[in-house]
Amino acid sequence: MEGRVMQWYLKVLKNYVGFSGRAQRTEIWMFILINFLITLLLAFLDGMLGLYNAEVGVGVLQGVYSLAVFLPSLAVAVRRLHDIGRTGWWLLIAFIPLVGLIVLLVFYCLDSQPGDNEYGPNPKGVAPAVA
Repeated sequence: MEGRVMQWYLKVLKNYVGFSGRAQRTEIWMFILINFLITLLLAFLDGMLGLYNAEVGVGVLQGVYSLAVFLPSLAVAVRRLHDIGRTGWWLLIAFIPLVGLIVLLVFYCLDSQPGDNEYGPNPKGVAPAVA
């Protein structure tokens, strides 16, 4: 099971600038889960090593990691929106306080559009290749 979760995470990282195509729910949620766990671990390490900056509100390790996964996070979010038939520009709704994040959360939970759409074939049922 844990190997499968990491495969989804690594699939997103390998396709770090792939803004075209579609991403199913599992792909984005496994990425979010692993990303969250890594961020917690790095925050803990920043605190233990004295690398946390209270003025900025983030530690050095956590900050570097956040920069490293910024583009993959955007790319998988756009591909997920494509999967439900929405354009990637819907990500800008996140700038509306609270409501925007709720709308994106609902979009991320919606099922894939059946069949092909203007963004590509339906990725449902396609698991990442075993390395």
